[in-house]
Amino acid sequence: MVEEIDYNEIGFKSGLEIHQQLDSGKLFCNCQSVLRQDEPDFIIKRKLHAVAGEGGEVDVAAKHEVEQDKEFVYQGYNSICLVETDEEPPHEINKDALKIAIQIGLLMNMKIIPITQIMRKTVIDGSNTSGFQRTVMIARDGYINTNEGRVEIKALFLEEDAARTISEETRVKTYRLDRLGIPLVEIVTEPDIKTPEQAKQVALHIGNILRSCKVRRGIGTIRQDVNVSIRGENRVEIKGMQDMNIFVKVVDNEIKRMV
Repeated sequence: MVEEIDYNEIGFKSGLEIHQQLDSGKLFCNCQSVLRQDEPDFIIKRKLHAVAGEGGEVDVAAKHEVEQDKEFVYQGYNSICLVETDEEPPHEINKDALKIAIQIGLLMNMKIIPITQIMRKTVIDGSNTSGFQRTVMIARDGYINTNEGRVEIKALFLEEDAARTISEETRVKTYRLDRLGIPLVEIVTEPDIKTPEQAKQVALHIGNILRSCKVRRGIGTIRQDVNVSIRGENRVEIKGMQDMNIFVKVVDNEIKRMV
């Protein structure tokens, strides 16, 4: 750990972003959430075509990706359907996944949104065949209690997971479609966390809530990121913080680098 550090003096602030897969069928079709290890039954090859958005302009990042002239290869199985290949419109949202998400929100003292709508997040790395990720805001304004005070839970989203990356070359990126569409919740806390130890406590607390609900277990089913900042400066995101044994040490090392 960083020795003799005064987290309050350096203005330490932190928040968590947690993505957890749910144990149900896929979010917008009737396919099962099964990951395959055998050889794919077919492949599809596509390229990114950037188009103007609602504002009438092409997104700068999308335009840049088009200029790279990358080819995206998608491996598919007979266990997926036309929704994953973007050859059929999405079905009605999975009711089991919706119920699980609402349960998680209630366990974090959140306000369930009575009327909401499915939104689209633009995706330019090829990890979604449609070019965007479907997501819906389920709840907001919750909280959990810790030994160092209350931490507000800003929002809870229900969204579809991306396709799995299999390989990446200079101009060719290969994905597997079995993971695409698996429902997951995204939990976003406010930057109320004042110490690395409290950040760990929040992660464990939310983890216990998730495991009390119907979620998938195992490597890759949960992805946790930690945002940290000091002195009101730009925040730094530490990706993939799943190992609780090194959680505090990793955050402390980042603080030491920033100081």
